[in-house]
Amino acid sequence: MGAPKQPGIKGRGSTGYLPGRYAVTTPEAVDDGWHDTDHEGDIASSPRTEVREEAARSIISRNQSPDIPFSQSLNPYRGCEHGCSYCFARPSHAYLDLSPGLDFETRIFAKTNAPDVLRRELARPGYQVSPISLGINTDAYQPTERRLQLTRRIIEVLAETRHPFSLITKNALVERDLDLLAPLAREHLVHVYFSITTLDNGLSSRLEPRASAPHARLRAVRRLSEAGVPVGVMFAPVIPWVNDHELEAVLEAARDAGATAAGYVLLRLPHEVAPLFRDWLQTHHPQRAEHVMSTVQQLRGGKDYDARFGSRMRGEGVYADLLARRFALARKRFGYAGRRHPPLACDLFVPPRKPSPQGELF
Repeated sequence: MGAPKQPGIKGRGSTGYLPGRYAVTTPEAVDDGWHDTDHEGDIASSPRTEVREEAARSIISRNQSPDIPFSQSLNPYRGCEHGCSYCFARPSHAYLDLSPGLDFETRIFAKTNAPDVLRRELARPGYQVSPISLGINTDAYQPTERRLQLTRRIIEVLAETRHPFSLITKNALVERDLDLLAPLAREHLVHVYFSITTLDNGLSSRLEPRASAPHARLRAVRRLSEAGVPVGVMFAPVIPWVNDHELEAVLEAARDAGATAAGYVLLRLPHEVAPLFRDWLQTHHPQRAEHVMSTVQQLRGGKDYDARFGSRMRGEGVYADLLARRFALARKRFGYAGRRHPPLACDLFVPPRKPSPQGELF
């Protein structure tokens, strides 16, 4: 299975509609002589983003993975317009009978009832407080958030109930919510992490075409840090022979902007992400594509991906060991306190009140 071979599409990380692994039929494009390849409205040249409303039955996801430092997460959106070519969440669109390729970044599902469902779940008797991570699978601050403000409304619920949370994003739009984040930070109720993959604007525009530019993310790091919000940086993913040489530079730039925690994650290529990323390499870096994937397979026991706990985030072998050492030295050199910030406060939580037909008297 391989992604269709097309030139890169401006503003998109995928080059085609790679079928999902559950697809019953596979469409195939055929040139019948009638197609105008220069037409500006051609889907391959300018596919539009479609956002659909989705009613969620539940909103807090729970995991027991030893590789992840949180047990609860929340994703307001399915699919992500940022279009990161390497996104490990792309295969989730296959469950919807949609392409993990272009569909993932052009057909977005917004859980418009998420704030109400969250309020209901937090009000359940016996709810156990544990920090919630926002935007783990898909970015909670992707472009459509500017209009829908789902993430902001979710943060308002978390602020009202004094519930601890963290978030990770590639979008400087998070600055919009500083009026909520700064007061919560003073109560040790929030941490913010920025994923910064490169400082090269050109590479960023190819890797993650609709995410904020690297300098905009660093500006957001500075503004949040100056407002008292604990900010961390994730150099993720590390892609051998594409951005790995920038590890130290990214950590230094983020430190200079005010980041106080740092981490990294090695490139992950589960399911359809592997052929999609191979196609991205052939499109943008054909001369080094074979070398990149050869190194990836050395890290993954001869495969494109190894999902085992303990190694899936870091890999195994000589390259993985050298990368871990480089990161440890850089983190110490630039004065980072650690991979993560101190624990969030879980003892301030106040369950939301159930709405009363008589309203509030006091």
